[in-house]
Amino acid sequence: MRNKSLIITLTVIVSALCLYFLSFSFVAHNVQKDAEAFATDAQGNIDLVKKQDYLDSIWKEPVFLGYTYQEIKENELGLGLDLKGGMHVVLEVSPVEIIKSMSGNSKDPNFLKALARAQELQKNSQERFTTLFAQAYREVEPDGRLSRIFSNSANRGKISYESSNKEVIDIIDKEVEDAIGRSFNILRTRIDKFGVNQPNIQRLKGSGRIQIELPGIDNPERVRKLLQGMANLEFWEVWSPQEFSPYFMQLNEYLTQQEKAGNLNLRETETKNPLKAAAAKGDVLAQAAASDSNAVAASDTTAKDTAAAALAAADSLANQAGPLARLFTQLPNGIGANVRDTAKINDIFARPDVRAIFPPNMKFLWDVKPIAGDNRQEFVELYAVKKGRDGKAPLSGDAINDARQDFDQQGRPEINMTMNPTGAKKWARLTGNNVGRQIAIVLDNYVYSAPVVQGEITGGSSSISGNFTIEEAQDLANILKAGKMPAPTRIVEEAIVGPSLGQEAINQGLLSTLAGLVIVVVFMIAYYSRGGFIADLALVFNIFFILGILAQFNAALTLPGIAGIVLTLGMAVDANVLIFERMREEARKGLSMREVINKGYDKAFITILDANVTTFLAGFILYFFGSGPVKGFAITLMLGIVTSFFTSVYISRLLIERSFLKTGKLSFSNAFAERMFQNVKFDVMKWKKPAYAFSLSLIIFGFVAMAIKGPNLGVDFQGGRSYVVEFDKAIPASDVRAALTDDFHEEGTEVKTFGASNRVKVITSWLADDESLQADEQVKAALDAGLAEFSDLNPEVLSSSKVGATVADDIQNTAVIALLLSLVGIFIYVMFRFNKWQFSLGGVVALLHDALMIIAIFAILDLFGISYEMDQIFIAAILTIIGFSINDTVVIFDRVREYMNDNPKAHVREIINPALIDTFSRTIITSVTVFMVVLVLFIFGGEILRGFSLAMLIGVVFGVYSTLFIASPIVVDTMKDEKKPAPAPQPTAKKVS
Repeated sequence: MRNKSLIITLTVIVSALCLYFLSFSFVAHNVQKDAEAFATDAQGNIDLVKKQDYLDSIWKEPVFLGYTYQEIKENELGLGLDLKGGMHVVLEVSPVEIIKSMSGNSKDPNFLKALARAQELQKNSQERFTTLFAQAYREVEPDGRLSRIFSNSANRGKISYESSNKEVIDIIDKEVEDAIGRSFNILRTRIDKFGVNQPNIQRLKGSGRIQIELPGIDNPERVRKLLQGMANLEFWEVWSPQEFSPYFMQLNEYLTQQEKAGNLNLRETETKNPLKAAAAKGDVLAQAAASDSNAVAASDTTAKDTAAAALAAADSLANQAGPLARLFTQLPNGIGANVRDTAKINDIFARPDVRAIFPPNMKFLWDVKPIAGDNRQEFVELYAVKKGRDGKAPLSGDAINDARQDFDQQGRPEINMTMNPTGAKKWARLTGNNVGRQIAIVLDNYVYSAPVVQGEITGGSSSISGNFTIEEAQDLANILKAGKMPAPTRIVEEAIVGPSLGQEAINQGLLSTLAGLVIVVVFMIAYYSRGGFIADLALVFNIFFILGILAQFNAALTLPGIAGIVLTLGMAVDANVLIFERMREEARKGLSMREVINKGYDKAFITILDANVTTFLAGFILYFFGSGPVKGFAITLMLGIVTSFFTSVYISRLLIERSFLKTGKLSFSNAFAERMFQNVKFDVMKWKKPAYAFSLSLIIFGFVAMAIKGPNLGVDFQGGRSYVVEFDKAIPASDVRAALTDDFHEEGTEVKTFGASNRVKVITSWLADDESLQADEQVKAALDAGLAEFSDLNPEVLSSSKVGATVADDIQNTAVIALLLSLVGIFIYVMFRFNKWQFSLGGVVALLHDALMIIAIFAILDLFGISYEMDQIFIAAILTIIGFSINDTVVIFDRVREYMNDNPKAHVREIINPALIDTFSRTIITSVTVFMVVLVLFIFGGEILRGFSLAMLIGVVFGVYSTLFIASPIVVDTMKDEKKPAPAPQPTAKKVS
């Protein structure tokens, strides 16, 4: 074996890295156990608040190799929402509101007709909304000019009356894209402040959508309102520290009295103040000052005077003894607190007796960005702002026309801001009344900047300067623009998984994985003796690598991901089977064991490579076009293909060669295995016509059945809402449906048993086109009203999901595109590898046959009352079968190519049967192994994966069938008889010594 030292080195490095990154998961688990032990009382009850307090106390403390618990949690192998419970949301930024705002809320009838028409077109189109709007406007008013509507004061400098329609649409496109970016940043900040462990937020490429995953959420209503709320930008006058510090001293005295009386306990909040030590050294002062000395045309002297006054007032407070000295700390521009104490401070300030100490027009807000101190502590500044008589800010975000990042005369980043006429007047009055004082720029009740005003600003144009980086200036400009243009977000897809359902999924996933592993291990040892044992060791490496690499990339393990691992166990056998079957063939020729090992691996290498590339291609397309759980499955599948190739081809060879050198012998067969496929004989060409007729008949019957009853599409393909409901006792699904039909206005309601006799899945298309929060609440209220009939059975909603009609159309379209692209990609690859289009055609027709067969059989089963949904997971199964089936086909084609090279005068007609017979043992062994593993997944994997598993079972059976009786005959039928028949190679059988 060449490059043996490189393989050993690489194995050691990858193993060490996997062990290192998986260790974070073990440490995190142990910390959780310590927290539970700390919070458990004598009776064994766990105080969840006490447990969380323990975890909060070590959040910034080193717990492993110098890493804090926060860093450990960030690097552990996370669990997906389907295993952990939580909420998955996809939001869409509404371009309609942006376009209306840019038009100045125009009432032009043609403009409004075009908007309405574009919304109709969007339901069945993948085009950008702005493109559809332009198309609709041309339909409504062919010679109309959009500049007539959009050349207003809000778009001054961007759109003029002479602008062409294309230029106007380009500007609208940019504004929509900017709005999506602003919404993403705003939502990210809101989620960070929401207090969710390991939230995930990302933009979905190619769409105006944002995907958010929130583990452990137990209040979905609050999340919906938080995510869909409009950005609230305000400008507030700020109380100086000298002005509000006397009130803090009164508060300190009052809290001291309360503490002495036993009505207040803040001792547990007392911590070291590493920021004071840092401030003395000056290293944090500069960082903190940079965030709050930003000035609207401010001089450095003004900023320094303000900071000095703030420090003096804060120092006065810090020197006071009492509760506040333990809660607050001195910051360069005022006072602040440790981030972990802010919730306690908020609770204190919310008390009526505490509010009575402060003036009624004083309101407290936190800075959005924490300041880093020593010992990895973080501190955040507190601002006191002045409320108006009506409790509102003197100026709001709707006054802003535009804001952009620019540079001042010294080349330093700054923000240029322009306001509309009404806003300019208010801004002049506000700045004129606050010369030398701060004005807080507040978004969603968090202070993003508090610049100091140098003088009254008239004309509506201002510049905000300070110690900005370019990125900070761009972010602040985006924040200011967030208040200018209403860009509401709406939830177009949602899934909620309860913790009990998540724990059940974990148990099912572990059970199916272990059962699949046992089947593979036992089979390999039973069939291949010591060689099988070595293959099992390589399989253990394979699973270890998959989990370790997932942890390295901070990926989350999902239930479909576990399915991918289970499937990888079955498919990893294929490479070992190919190698061992090749070695057995070489051993029959009487070669020495050294030559058998070398030739077995060398001859199997290219076949394994081709087979893995085609399967990987299907996985890549699945990842590129999939979303949510499908993407998680695709990642695991692709990773499993790579790791199984490495472990089967290289690590197993190292182990086999070492075993042979140590013992001088190697067994990879037994008498039973030798006899099993000894006298296999068949003629595929003889059965091609019956096979064609059988396949065509079954597919036609399936699609007729689908036409009669309609396709059983899941929510993600047809849109709507679904709920998993559990009762105390078994209940007929028909009774639940009868109770819910009236409440759902007799619109597309389906109820079926889900996994257990006391659990049902409710699917309704009522209000599917309405994606508003009100519609969600209306449907949920209707569900509760219908379930009230079974109140004695204590119905509980374990999970829910929603997919908007537009998203459902997108998912359907991307599913079709993924299937077509996978077929095209495989066609090109096979033609490239085998240099004949006939091989590509045979392979792709067989794959299309497999896909249609799965769909047809699902429809036939549905006709007979065995119902499984066709959803994204179903498409994942079809694409996986495409990868698996072409794997088998490529192995046979590779043997055909080998025989054609050895017998250049022979025609493929004489070669095809010997090639099929020689590879038949590998085909059956691999297929049976995968079938058994997927059968375990079908039995133990849970209801969520049952449809996936069934599709895989059907696909495995018909994948073998299509390879033998569809792909191979098509190659023979389409290949011209260019060569004279010659004696074909005959399979040989010799006993292995």
